[in-house]
Amino acid sequence: MVETSDPDPEVVAHAEEAFGHAWQLSLALALLAACLASVLVSVILARRITSTVDTLRSAALRVAGGDYRGEVPAGKMGVELRELASAFNSMAAELATTEQTRKRLLSDLAHEMRTPLATVDGYLEGMLDGVTEAEPETIVMLREQTERLRRLADDVSLVSAAEEHRLSVKNEPLSVNELVWAAEAQARASFLSEGVRLSAEVSADDPVIYGDRDRLSQVLTNLLDNALRNTQSNDAVTLRTLRAGETVVLQVEDSGHGVAAEHLPHLFERFYRVDSARNRTHGGSGIGLAIVRSIVQAHGGRATATSEGFGHGATFTIELPYAADEDQR
Repeated sequence: MVETSDPDPEVVAHAEEAFGHAWQLSLALALLAACLASVLVSVILARRITSTVDTLRSAALRVAGGDYRGEVPAGKMGVELRELASAFNSMAAELATTEQTRKRLLSDLAHEMRTPLATVDGYLEGMLDGVTEAEPETIVMLREQTERLRRLADDVSLVSAAEEHRLSVKNEPLSVNELVWAAEAQARASFLSEGVRLSAEVSADDPVIYGDRDRLSQVLTNLLDNALRNTQSNDAVTLRTLRAGETVVLQVEDSGHGVAAEHLPHLFERFYRVDSARNRTHGGSGIGLAIVRSIVQAHGGRATATSEGFGHGATFTIELPYAADEDQR
């Protein structure tokens, strides 16, 4: 108005006043709209967050009560809450697996203890009734049953200590070939009595590992015992060592009964048996391979099993870190 003509001061003042009222009104409306929008968004977000937290709280209460089946939906509340829900679901699934393992462990442990206890109780009752006499053969049999219970208790204690990272390991440089030869010599008589051929194939460079001699000897003994229980006369078992880069590999390969594919992932679980009746007849407790895995993991290694199925034998492989020269000094 000023640039186009010589305006009337009153007109200019009126225009300025109208413009001031207009921008003040626009600003007030914009602020009101922004406040309403922020309140609305806050309410929606608060409700969605509260709903997610309530879902987590309800799921946590169910888990605390022993129900691990419910899952918390991931939702659409951002990466943090999705990660929280995923972590909670993983925790619940792990707790469910642990609870199932605990129940099965107690059931299997009770079953393992029931047989020798029933035998001992039966003979003791017979002695009290005068039906059975305390002959040397009876005393030897009772001693064997109590020894079986002692071994079972020791095995369960060892596995529990390893899984709780309480297993004592006295590390020292060890010749793998010497471990193999010692294990082969110790098991030779048992294999000969069953008519099973046992042979050892050692690595030419005699690799060295850093570990506990007694614990690793127990690993080989358990693997050979397992192979003997799953073979028959004229079968063969081979104990071998080899070096694969920075890893030392020990294998026990047999030509025995073999293992179906669905059993392979569970072989190292406590009390798991492919053929429970046959293994129990041969005196196995179902915990020997669990001890193998626990000891190997305590040494920073890995235990695996492979088989092409029933009738094709099985191979148990132990992988341990190679001891470099600086580790041996």
